[in-house]
Amino acid sequence: MSAYYFAKTLDTSFDEAIGKVTAALKEEGFGILSEIDVSKTLKEKIDVDFRPYRILGACNPPFAHQALTAEDKIGTMLPCNVIVQQTDAGIEVAVVDPKASMMAVENPALAGIADEVQQRLKRVIENLS
Repeated sequence: MSAYYFAKTLDTSFDEAIGKVTAALKEEGFGILSEIDVSKTLKEKIDVDFRPYRILGACNPPFAHQALTAEDKIGTMLPCNVIVQQTDAGIEVAVVDPKASMMAVENPALAGIADEVQQRLKRVIENLS
């Protein structure tokens, strides 16, 4: 695992992975606010073929509210990004580590929120199969 994300590679189809990730996020209280199809966008905008790659913007409303109340500019780091991409090894799912993001913000009120969100996102990755 890297210092700024948690990841797992799945042996499934791309669309099945999107469904599994969405369901796992929901179990931890997250919904998907946005979905960016990077490969489609690159094809449309610059006519480049790119591997299947999606960015899901995941949000847990109670934690987002707490974070926004503690730090009004934290919205620059919301929602929590989750990527699903085709790799040679299979379908990789990776989520941002919110503690790594929050380290850039010097506000101790965010520490507890970042800890809880981190634990939930780690469980999302750990529970994927």
